[in-house]
Amino acid sequence: MSGTPEVDREIDGNLFVTVSGPPGCGATTLVEGLAAALDCGYVSGGELFREIAAERDMSLSQLIAKTGESEDIDRALDRRLRTIAEKWGASNKPFVLESRLAGWIAGNRADVRIWLDAPDEVRADRTTSREEMTSEMQVREVIEETRYKSYYGIDLSDRSIYDLAINTGRWDAETTLDIALAAIDGYDIETDEGAFDTPDFEI
Repeated sequence: MSGTPEVDREIDGNLFVTVSGPPGCGATTLVEGLAAALDCGYVSGGELFREIAAERDMSLSQLIAKTGESEDIDRALDRRLRTIAEKWGASNKPFVLESRLAGWIAGNRADVRIWLDAPDEVRADRTTSREEMTSEMQVREVIEETRYKSYYGIDLSDRSIYDLAINTGRWDAETTLDIALAAIDGYDIETDEGAFDTPDFEI
């Protein structure tokens, strides 16, 4: 899932959208397309993770390894995500927040929560050209799954909080964006019968 899909339509709305999924799921590509269609800003958890690495004068590999030794880095990232979610959840302006935990952190503040996934071999193929190697991403994925459960009691296998789940191994980037935009464009708060409740948790 390479390249940002070309956007030929704009969505008029003030929705707070979250996008989540494992490494290589196509989240960054979708987020960029959504931000263009919604004419809004976005924040990526991966970017925040890299900011923390730079602040601590560490490589991504070093920071990933460190997350297995101390909860400080994990919680620093999640606190930044929570602050962003609180700000934009109350702003009544369109915004897209992306991270593996974004849907949980935003909770009931989010209007539409999207989960992306793809088969392991597809995701591995997509990550080979990144600065962060596939093996490192797989290590981080395992670490994150463990920490979410131990720190916050979150089970990432529970998809009930998401409004839309897409297997990006079956559709290209443009079609994936079309699916997401159709859901966002069709969202009407007046007829919304309610998302699954997501309780706040302490970070």
